[in-house]
Amino acid sequence: MAVVAIRIVGDPVLHTPTKPVPVAADGSLPADLPELIADLYDTMDAAHGVGLAANQIGVGLRVFVYDCADDRGSTERRRGVVVNPVLETSEIPETMPDPDHDDEGCLSVPGESFPTGRANWARVTGLDADGKPVTIEGNDLFARMLQHETGHLDGFLYLDRLIGRHARGAKRAVKANNWGVPGLSWMPGEGPDPFGHS
Repeated sequence: MAVVAIRIVGDPVLHTPTKPVPVAADGSLPADLPELIADLYDTMDAAHGVGLAANQIGVGLRVFVYDCADDRGSTERRRGVVVNPVLETSEIPETMPDPDHDDEGCLSVPGESFPTGRANWARVTGLDADGKPVTIEGNDLFARMLQHETGHLDGFLYLDRLIGRHARGAKRAVKANNWGVPGLSWMPGEGPDPFGHS
């Protein structure tokens, strides 16, 4: 198990829908899936993330891991993995996101954050690491994470959801950082943390 480089916006694997993880007739998952899941956890932990999708480390399979509080400022966290997730949400607000409460970042857009409109409640159903059915749901930050990670697996980044001045700010940030092209990545734990974690 290892920390793996995280792909940066512009890499084709981030902008392509992932493929479902194959499930055998007996319900078993691929033999190499535990290694991928361990790499996802190791990489997410090293990057101080609240979630990480497989395509963020270059693997086009429908699986993500999470280690996320229910709400900002909470010390209690939920940790797990979802294979082949299906998302359901409450209504997404049509108002401009609030910069104080709707700020969102992404390990594939290192060091940047922008207000992003999200539903306040979300549920994901799928499989756990053993191939057993799992359902997770939550509000606030946890719901935001579920929407963010399943969005990755559908080939979207949170930047694709931005509107108005926030979308323009994101385009400027991508250009200023020379992102938006294939082949860029960063390695958690090497050099300064782009999000300022110590």
